[in-house]
Amino acid sequence: MDENLKKDHNEKKMSSFITRLISGIILVLCAVVIVPLGGLPLFLLTFIISMIGLFELYRVFGIEKRSLGLVGYLTTISYYVIVWFNKNEYFTLMVVLSLMALMAFYVISYPTYKISAVAKAFMSVCYAGIMMSYLYQTRAMPDGAYLVWLIFLASWGSDTCAYCAGMLFGKHKMTPILSPKKTIEGAVGGILGAALLGFVYATIFRNRFAFILNPGATCAIACGIGALISMVGDLTASGIKRDYSVKDYGTLIPGHGGIMDRFDSLIFTAPAVFFALSFFNISS
Repeated sequence: MDENLKKDHNEKKMSSFITRLISGIILVLCAVVIVPLGGLPLFLLTFIISMIGLFELYRVFGIEKRSLGLVGYLTTISYYVIVWFNKNEYFTLMVVLSLMALMAFYVISYPTYKISAVAKAFMSVCYAGIMMSYLYQTRAMPDGAYLVWLIFLASWGSDTCAYCAGMLFGKHKMTPILSPKKTIEGAVGGILGAALLGFVYATIFRNRFAFILNPGATCAIACGIGALISMVGDLTASGIKRDYSVKDYGTLIPGHGGIMDRFDSLIFTAPAVFFALSFFNISS
């Protein structure tokens, strides 16, 4: 009987692994096809990811079908319109109007909502709605066809480097309650590994950069910063799930969960890399 149970358990693990692997391959293929295209295809992809991620967060908070959620959806749509038409001067107006609308629903329907629900609705727009857009915005930068891949190197590359460094040298727990397996040594290894990947990437494609003053240093710094922030993204998504006793944000991606499960670190990495590149050595 025990052997049969063990066999069933192993078969389920193998099936789960294969499902996760296939989904991962499909995601990579989508990135390889759509990210180089940039323009409208990548814009629509990031918009869809943002909207689904926002819905998943709102579902965890219990406001996905309520007035606060509607304001969040409309705010995210408005933001993407601003990004597409490059009307950045309207961004502050959008933020203020969004907060005013949320507060209006709060006071009109009082005590239906707690002020914490308003905060969650507003935070989620910034988190899932706005931050993911920087994947598209990085692609739209000068040399963006090559710079955009730094986001993936910083996010996914740092994960691999952190795992290896943690396995080899990990002794000191970084966040023992939130993520017991993560170590300070692993985090340092992830940051340094991502920076090295960025430097090697820039060295390989150094002749392709026309607007980067010092490709090696700039890409290394951007990846290092992105890797550091990606850990915050990963732990943030985990923390929210723990707070609300949720295993996964959704089931959209077989074997991975929802958008917020798969893109948790990437959501933070994209703006970090964008602003690092904007600050360091982009020539006018």
